[in-house]
Amino acid sequence: MDNKDDGPYSVSLDKIIKEMQLSVLCCAEKTSSVSITTPDLNRPGLEISGYTEDFTHDRIQLVGNSEMMYLGSLDQEVRREKLAKLFGMGFPCLIIARSLEPYPEMLTLGEKYGIPVLGADIATTSLYSELNRYLCVQLAPRATIHAGLVEVYGEGVLIQGKSGVGKSETMLELIKRGHRLVADDIVEIRRVSHKTLVGSAPDIIRHLIEIRGVGFVDVKRLYGVGAVKLTENIQLVIQLEKWVEGKEYERVGLEDTYTEILGLKVPSVTIPVMPGRNLAVIVEAATMNNRQKMMGYNAAKELNRRVFENGGAPEGGSSFSPYY
Repeated sequence: MDNKDDGPYSVSLDKIIKEMQLSVLCCAEKTSSVSITTPDLNRPGLEISGYTEDFTHDRIQLVGNSEMMYLGSLDQEVRREKLAKLFGMGFPCLIIARSLEPYPEMLTLGEKYGIPVLGADIATTSLYSELNRYLCVQLAPRATIHAGLVEVYGEGVLIQGKSGVGKSETMLELIKRGHRLVADDIVEIRRVSHKTLVGSAPDIIRHLIEIRGVGFVDVKRLYGVGAVKLTENIQLVIQLEKWVEGKEYERVGLEDTYTEILGLKVPSVTIPVMPGRNLAVIVEAATMNNRQKMMGYNAAKELNRRVFENGGAPEGGSSFSPYY
């Protein structure tokens, strides 16, 4: 891994308001100075009712029908006392879903404690899911690596290798064959969940690819918008390396190999590069083979089963002898 950024990460409340299309009900002047540092959200029903032992101060507070109906069942003075206790504990902001009308006490206390109160016009559960997903991406652990990323048959393929080995040329051939470029040379990777890595290109070189002897070309302008993609999940790592005479390369594929990125293991293959090999076709084959493995079929294991059913290695099949 070239460069791992250990954070801490944050996203401004202004950016969240714009992305989620929220309305600002109070403290509009405060939103630019508020930063969110956790993707976790809180429905403060328990805290409003009086239980505050496990309250976490850095989470966005999200209220919907249930919380608002409970508050509406209280006398105004009791409601104000409960809300005052909630606002007094401190948190980044309060979002009211479903376009529900805020109680005046919410706006008064928001102004008093400098806590923005926001409104949303979608259902509480939908808002919770969308906002949590957005924050998981924005606040995800990340790393920047020297590689290329291309979508092949719907799979994100990270292509690594030393400078000059042919990464960009291989990706250009893949683009000509109908696949899509995500990033060339530099890939920004985020771990958005416990099993998902998402790669993208830095803004400054997005859609550009460098071809030695030619220079930078704009893939989007040359091949159209269908030849590029902004982000892609990383499902396979292909390591290109120059052919080394005498080195043993994988020939059967019984043993799976992996590359660890941000703590996650990604299936990987090493492809030796030598004159005359069509690397784009090999990458396509490796991608489809990896998809078959994910679906439960392994060609090498199927061959192994057939050989054993026939009582041993096939005639003239000394290449496979180490596996039997």
